[in-house]
Amino acid sequence: MRYLPLTESDRRSMLATIGAASVDDLFRDVPMAARHSGPIPELPGHMGELEVERLLGSMAARNLAAGSCPSFLGAGSYRHHVPSTVDYMIQRGEFLTAYTPYQPEISQGTLQVLFEFQTQVALLTGMDVANASMYDGATSCSEAVKMANRITRRKKAILSGGLHPHYRDVTTTDAAFTGFDAVTLPPDAFGGEDLAGMVDAQTSCVVVQYPSVFGRIYDYTELAKSCQAKGALLIVVVTEAVSLGLLTPPGDMGADIVAAEGQSFGNPLNFGGPYVGLFACKEKYVRQMPGRLCGQTVDADGKRGFVLTLSTREQHIRREKATSNICTNSGLCALAFSIHVSLLGEEGLAGLARLNHAKAVQLAEKLAGVKGVEVVNDAFFNEFTVKLPKPAAGVVETLAQRRILAGVPASRLFPGEHPDLLLVAATETNTDSDMDAFAQALAEVL
Repeated sequence: MRYLPLTESDRRSMLATIGAASVDDLFRDVPMAARHSGPIPELPGHMGELEVERLLGSMAARNLAAGSCPSFLGAGSYRHHVPSTVDYMIQRGEFLTAYTPYQPEISQGTLQVLFEFQTQVALLTGMDVANASMYDGATSCSEAVKMANRITRRKKAILSGGLHPHYRDVTTTDAAFTGFDAVTLPPDAFGGEDLAGMVDAQTSCVVVQYPSVFGRIYDYTELAKSCQAKGALLIVVVTEAVSLGLLTPPGDMGADIVAAEGQSFGNPLNFGGPYVGLFACKEKYVRQMPGRLCGQTVDADGKRGFVLTLSTREQHIRREKATSNICTNSGLCALAFSIHVSLLGEEGLAGLARLNHAKAVQLAEKLAGVKGVEVVNDAFFNEFTVKLPKPAAGVVETLAQRRILAGVPASRLFPGEHPDLLLVAATETNTDSDMDAFAQALAEVL
């Protein structure tokens, strides 16, 4: 029997309290076209546990996993080698709880980990202060825009055409429900945006990605100066955290806020999540920063200790005053991030970044040698864009049938735009034979 804890009278009372006539009213924001009533015909009826395992196993076997073949997928999620030590450490009983402690000073180990995590993020981004993690990179981006709105008391954000469309969509969705204007520019695959020229007296911030979703690298120093001269902030988004081991940190270019995805360290692809959002800013803006901030202090006996210094979300005290109501700080993923970065150390991180760039250069040279293929980028880290003589989506599907994951078609990210462009990423996991197989198969398909 199904477990139904509420009676009809209970339901009526709860609905009346919130002013809803029926349970269906709770879903009125979901378009009718997206709703479904009754059983789903494609799904079988109830089964025993063994039968369910067999069915799901057979369905999963139809997937082509990135770790089982040459993979050049990127576009915001990157395949890197995660040392086995990471898994061992995060499964220790002292760490294996993903949620935020609500009596924080009891959890000294958790607070110390978050303190170290903040230190690492601040160093990587070149910023003054970082928080104790966000949900993921896309929500970090949206939270950064709302933070800029509060600081500047303006409500217009300019989103570069080089920003990942998932980050753009999360931000524009937030804008629709929290009351600010998000101006989105068309995809910028070839450069040439005049972002500085678009900043006016209503602009709270300009959001750029570094490297861009097309893998392009820009120096944002002058843009930062231009924004700040007009009272706006520069928000720099980073989707590939390994790049910060080689490229100039956003803080050194004058960024006011950095929002990033930390998946590349310690966290496997995992079908898109859970991931971990990084967030850092200039110290003068710290009280407007979302999330939480762990600090170091001493106790009554003078011993080193850790505390929750700022809890600007205030979910547990005054929710209506909160700067953010994201309820999960991705603590376990942040721990994996910190362990991986600690294992690498400064020299190891720089070496990993150089290796990633070298692999991408090697791949770009091989693909550029294929007839009809043109590398679009004049500079890149470990991801770049190539132009093909035919639609990229069909080429990717054909290569997938040959067990090669060739990259992400730009048309998948930007429907109807740039059908001949393909985003390709290379990391330390790609071998010479992987690249040779890709180049050879691409030449045959074309």
